[in-house]
Amino acid sequence: MEGLAEGVNNLRITDASYNKKKNRIQVSNTKKPLFFYVNLAKRYMQHNNEVELSALGMAIATVVTIAEILKNNGLALEKRIMTSTIDMREDAGGRPIQKAKIEILLGKSEKFDEIMAADADAAAAAEEGIEYE
Repeated sequence: MEGLAEGVNNLRITDASYNKKKNRIQVSNTKKPLFFYVNLAKRYMQHNNEVELSALGMAIATVVTIAEILKNNGLALEKRIMTSTIDMREDAGGRPIQKAKIEILLGKSEKFDEIMAADADAAAAAEEGIEYE
């Protein structure tokens, strides 16, 4: 039993798809506000240098909007866009329904760190009541 516990403690996952999942955000257009996802994507890019935004169906417009906000603010560069359809079942016995899927991979822009530092300075100044230029 001790050998099993030791083996589990020393377990390393080498599957490349596992490592990619940690920087993926699956976006819903009903669960969280738009800027929740924008700020989450910024945080993911700070730690992983890139983020993958993923959505199904009606949430695709939300993912595209998030990507455009990040790109227009100079924070991200588009690396890859993939579209596909997947089969989903609404009920256990129902027929499969095809849903559109999008995955957008964004990477840090060259000025990402500079822009994030300026935003942090502006936020700190606002907290102190100082006018920031």
